Parts: sequence; C-alpha cells; structure tokens
Amino acid sequence: MGKEWIDLRWILHAAENVTLSGLYVYPIKSCTGISLQRSGLSATGLRHDRRWMLVDETGEFMTQRAHPRMALISTRFATEYLIVGAPGMPELGIPLRQGPANLIDVRVFGDTNKGDLVGGEADRWFSEFLEFPCQLVHKPDDDLRLIDSSIAESGDQVGFADGFAFLMISEASLEDLNSRLEDPLPMNRFRPNFVVRGCGPYAEDDWSRLRIGSVPFRVAEPCPRCSITTVDQRTLARGKEPLRTLATYRKTDGEVFFGRNLIHDALGTVRVGDPVETTPR
Repeated sequence: MGKEWIDLRWILHAAENVTLSGLYVYPIKSCTGISLQRSGLSATGLRHDRRWMLVDETGEFMTQRAHPRMALISTRFATEYLIVGAPGMPELGIPLRQGPANLIDVRVFGDTNKGDLVGGEADRWFSEFLEFPCQLVHKPDDDLRLIDSSIAESGDQVGFADGFAFLMISEASLEDLNSRLEDPLPMNRFRPNFVVRGCGPYAEDDWSRLRIGSVPFRVAEPCPRCSITTVDQRTLARGKEPLRTLATYRKTDGEVFFGRNLIHDALGTVRVGDPVETTPR
C-alpha cells in the first residue's frame, strides 16, 4: 500500500510543472511538419493538420513507408496559401481555401472517404518529384471520418491522420530512448503534434485526461510505431533504430509503442508554454 501511495504521489508531483514545449502540424500527410508557437483547433485536430494527402491512381493514401522522398517535401504557411518546396523543384502555392469541389473516393487504412482534388499543377509537381503518378487531395469539411477508439464518443473525428487527431510525446520519453541508443534521434522521427516537458519518462502512459491551457483532452490508445521512424528525415537513410531498441522494452502483442494519442473535448487555442494539467489513470 505504501509503495502505491508513493508512486501516485510521484506522478501527481511530476505533473505539477508539465508544460507544452513543442507544437507541430503536418499539413500534407507524411510530408515535413511545421513548428508553431500557437494553433487553433478544429473538429479534426490542429488547424490545417493532415488536411491534404497524396493518393495513387486508385485513391490509396501514400506515405513515407513506400515513398521515403516525401520526407524531403517541406511546407510553410503564407497568406491564403500553403507553400510547398523540395530539392530541385520550384515552390508550389496551394490555396488554403478550395474552389468548387471535385471529389473522388480515397482510402486511409481501410476507411473510405472523400478527397477534393487540388488540381493538375499540384499533381504534376508531386508526381515529378516523387517519380510516381499521384494526386493531391484536400479533406472536405462535410465528409466525416470518425475515430475508431475504445474511448471515442459520438462525433469524434479525424482528418487524414492515421487514426487520431493528436499525438503527444514527452521530452523525457525521448531522452530515455536516446540513452539506450548509440546514435540519438531527433523528435521529428516520431511526428508528434504535442511535445511536453516537466514529467518523467513515459508519464504520458499513466494519464487518463489532460488539459493544455484551457483545452481538455482524453488520453487514448498508445501509438504503434512503423518503419517511418527508421528513416532519417534529412538523408532518407534507413536503419533498424529506433524500432529494434523500442522492441526490447515497449513491445506488446507484436506492436511497438511510443507516444500517446489524444482526443479533444472542446475547441480553442493551444500555445507553446501552456501549462499541462493531467489526471492519472
């Protein structure tokens, strides 16, 4: 009984000074993210996060798993445009607001939804750089993709992210992983939306709810990690880490887990430096 009380007291104490230290959006699924100081939330997650996606000629989603050159596609925001760049390519401006809808069926991990075709210039740009015929689509606001989760509630939805609107990782968790690796890895290998500091390693596994600033979240399932984490986001070199090391202490039922998915319970704005209030499981 004493040990359980000490552990719980440590968790509560560790959570007292947790803050949001990093905030990232990934406008085009599986392409480079953007570091922000603040972001508003929409029904599907952070504003503009995973609202665009590349699909092949059958409408199947594309990621770095099969197309690692996607890691070299950069994104940034300008007035009314998402600006896309890549080595050897001219910059491409994609309007943040779509014109008349031109919808096709698209698929993400078995979910069939609608994608609004961006247009010929974008398709030519991405097809040329990736050396693979593809189309860029935008997620229509009125085509709901519902979250499949044990804690999902009616109306919980996601854009073109794998399964959840948000992924959170603590700095301490990455520090612990890096202490086990010969070559430390940067946080961008794991593509989080939220990075937090001020807690112990993997403390996020022990939270059931949290509040970032004024916005409440439910802590959902842990995030299973795939081969994208083994791709160097600058050189595209593939290796065996971090999956090989994570499998020695973060593997359950054949899956390797790192980071925690979240579902938001309200809209609002989150900012780097916001306090993070947590509720233990």
